Amino acid sequence: MKEHYEVIKNAFRPLEIGEDRHLEFLEFWEVVEYSKGSFLTESGQVEHYFYVVLEGVQAVYILTPNGDKKVIGFSFDGRFSGIYDSFLKASGSHYFLEALTDSKLLRMNKAQYDSLFELYPEFNEWGRVVHQELLIGRVQREVELITMDAKERFDVFMKRCPEKLLTVPQKYLASYLNMTPETFSRMRKRIS
Repeated sequence: MKEHYEVIKNAFRPLEIGEDRHLEFLEFWEVVEYSKGSFLTESGQVEHYFYVVLEGVQAVYILTPNGDKKVIGFSFDGRFSGIYDSFLKASGSHYFLEALTDSKLLRMNKAQYDSLFELYPEFNEWGRVVHQELLIGRVQREVELITMDAKERFDVFMKRCPEKLLTVPQKYLASYLNMTPETFSRMRKRIS
């Protein structure tokens, strides 16, 4: 697990665990792999794991009554992944978590995750900061969806979009931006 230390350290910043406890912290994680198109979690299932992505891209989405995927978010290299509300509440997920590319992740179960807050008092501060960032990001996204037109949403997304996301099918990116794949394609050609 030592080979993944930097990924974990970066994912959990600004958390500072004493050098003497790093190896102990690494023991909580296991490496798992998912092939492109496989589900980490399906709607109705309880999310049992908290993930950090080593490689790959995953999408969180819901299905509309007519079967369309409405993408809520992405996870990719160095970021957290999972269906967080299902994980925390141990309740059935409303969402799907699908590997859009071959993916390699680190994961820990709920009991291990909860024990981090007991074993490492520093995790309480980390939890507060991360939850604030998630809430602020969620509100910002909602404001963008209701106040910006398609071109503005596309431009904002492209400015902050990591290159890794541009490797997934455009239909997922278009859905995330609440536009048709044709509109997304037209806007992308405009900047090429």
